[in-house]
Amino acid sequence: MPLDQETDEEIETKEGKEMSFLDHLEELRWHIIRAVGAIFVFAIAAFIYIDDIFRVVVMGPKNPNFWTYRMMCKLGDMTGYTDLCVKKLNFELQSLGVSDQFTMAMTSSAIIGLCFAFPYAFWEVWRFIKPGLRSVEKNAARGAVFFVSLLFLMGLMFGYFIVSPLAINFLANFQITPEIKNQFDITSYIGILVTLSLGCALIFQMPMVAYVLSKVGVLTPKFMREYRKHAWIVILIVAGIITPSPDIYSQVLVALPLTLLYEVSILVSARIERARLKERKDLMES
Repeated sequence: MPLDQETDEEIETKEGKEMSFLDHLEELRWHIIRAVGAIFVFAIAAFIYIDDIFRVVVMGPKNPNFWTYRMMCKLGDMTGYTDLCVKKLNFELQSLGVSDQFTMAMTSSAIIGLCFAFPYAFWEVWRFIKPGLRSVEKNAARGAVFFVSLLFLMGLMFGYFIVSPLAINFLANFQITPEIKNQFDITSYIGILVTLSLGCALIFQMPMVAYVLSKVGVLTPKFMREYRKHAWIVILIVAGIITPSPDIYSQVLVALPLTLLYEVSILVSARIERARLKERKDLMES
């Protein structure tokens, strides 16, 4: 059965009559199966091309010719702060366990499959949630799949191209004494890369979180404006944590997008509040 036809029939069934608890579980099961299936397909494709993916994507932040490092050198030339330029990454990667390389290939394929299949997987989850919403809530949540997927991909790119290289550069070149060489386990390297990239992808969902909390009445734009300065301090702390480099430029590069996300979240919350007040006014007039 085509997906579009199936979707229309499912929505019509759910809206036309109340489903039992077991029916809901069965419906959820198929949504999860399709979402996991999409991740599995992309993971298999990634595993087939794992050599190129490892060389270009995974090992990219290890190479001084990586795009981010080239841009940092240009920024250093423009500002006169030559320390920004990355000319060498002082570390080597090694595999300590017998099965570590195979395990990393499988893990990397699964993570890449999740990243590529995320829009479809979220769409499957949204298909399960949407029939339970009221018509007003459906209209208000129009475009949720697009914006959640867009923010996820933007956060993923920000984490991969900005946060991860800054952190790896600092940790790779930090030495207590030159007598101690930096030789990192491949699992540790990939762990940092994945944690920072996916962590930023989740942080970039801030406007959507503000949207949901504003819809349920937990968050208001007034509250966010009152605690704006507190939020800026938290953002600077978060930027300092995820960019261990002590130079101010790296922290600013991370803090600015997070601050922008916070301001966008205020606008989103304000829009929800205006819509709620308008709805109340219309009810009172009627």
